[in-house]
Amino acid sequence: MSSTTKIYEEKMNNCIHHLNRELGTIRAGRANPAVLDKLVVDYYGAPTPVNQVAAIAVAEARILTITPWDGKLVKAISKAIQQSDIGINPIDDGHTIRLVFPAPTEERRKQLAKDVQKLGEESKVAVRNVRREAMDKFKAMKKSGDITEDDQKNLEEETQKLTDKFVKQIDSICEDKNKEIMEV
Repeated sequence: MSSTTKIYEEKMNNCIHHLNRELGTIRAGRANPAVLDKLVVDYYGAPTPVNQVAAIAVAEARILTITPWDGKLVKAISKAIQQSDIGINPIDDGHTIRLVFPAPTEERRKQLAKDVQKLGEESKVAVRNVRREAMDKFKAMKKSGDITEDDQKNLEEETQKLTDKFVKQIDSICEDKNKEIMEV
């Protein structure tokens, strides 16, 4: 692999990381700490991510526990969860907050599967945009005389192989997430 295509491989890799982060926030009925990644709480006047002010653990398959390091934050975290789009009412005992994830209905699981497919398609488009950017760069390099026509063809083939590899990876990730969602 040439150093020229390494840049584009890194960009495609970033598309995969972004997809994984987005899929982590989709609630599939199983307790997943990633659903709290975007949740912030007011911590002494500064908006702070919940995972920086509390210990988050999976107590059981469908129960997530949040234990703030500062006991005064229990109410603030509960309030932030209620106001978020997580869709679960927190249960707090004054020290620990519990989130009980209900099993999604069949209709909800189908909707989540569609959302996963949409995110997968968006990621594939992002990877293909990186490929297009690379191909344009190679054409410009050939035109300016920096590389030969054979070099251009080799770089384009390498980039296409990378694109195919990442598209397959995206399909695999989405398929795994859909299996998780469709599990009852």
